[in-house]
Amino acid sequence: MAAFSEQRVLSVRHWTSSLFSFRVTRPASFRFRSGEFVMLGLMVDGKPLLRAYSIASPSWDEGLDFFSIKVADGPLTSRLQTIQEGDTILLGAKSVGTLVHDALLPGKRLYLLSTGTGIAPFASIIRDPETYERFEQVILTHTCREAAELAYGEALVASLKDDPLVGEHAHRLVHYTSLTREDHPRTGRITALMDSGQLWAETGGPLDPATDRVMICGSLNMINDCKARVEAAGLDEGSNARPGAFVVEKAFVG
Repeated sequence: MAAFSEQRVLSVRHWTSSLFSFRVTRPASFRFRSGEFVMLGLMVDGKPLLRAYSIASPSWDEGLDFFSIKVADGPLTSRLQTIQEGDTILLGAKSVGTLVHDALLPGKRLYLLSTGTGIAPFASIIRDPETYERFEQVILTHTCREAAELAYGEALVASLKDDPLVGEHAHRLVHYTSLTREDHPRTGRITALMDSGQLWAETGGPLDPATDRVMICGSLNMINDCKARVEAAGLDEGSNARPGAFVVEKAFVG
């Protein structure tokens, strides 16, 4: 099997000067679990340049969605941000990752903690019917610097009520947003909202190791800080080999 295939760009949307999303064709043979990531990239100087990208579409979707930051001097994203409909990108042959249902023990409430483009794998998770089969309530947190950066997640959540597969469960999803650099009903890093108790007070917490499950995706610092707090609450980290009460993702792009 080839390490990657060439796929056609179906659409591109620029949300802010630093964020964009795009959709590409999905090979008939490509299988993945909602929440996983895949290597994605372009041919540069005759060689493949690939980085890990979370798949933002659910496993049942016929196309593949991605959500990316624009890095001016990033080896890949400086080029990827200029793609247009009809262009060709490289797609890895195999997906991997720990932000999947199988890595979590059964529970009642699922927290999806994200910052920035870390919301991408959760865009997949919240549109997967299995999520609502496994959990009674899903809380998606999204912390960004400025209000404009919340638009992707807001549009995604708003579309859920009309989703043919999970629309009936849309009322069980809580979209919890906060900002760090602009005025907002909630301000501060997600860790500050955890420490102050505001997050738990507004979502029915605090964390209960017996029934609460957590997925974490964002910058390395955010992941480590959230992980420390979740572990302090008594939750054990899970993996594909041994399911637990929380999991983290560490796929970065540049």
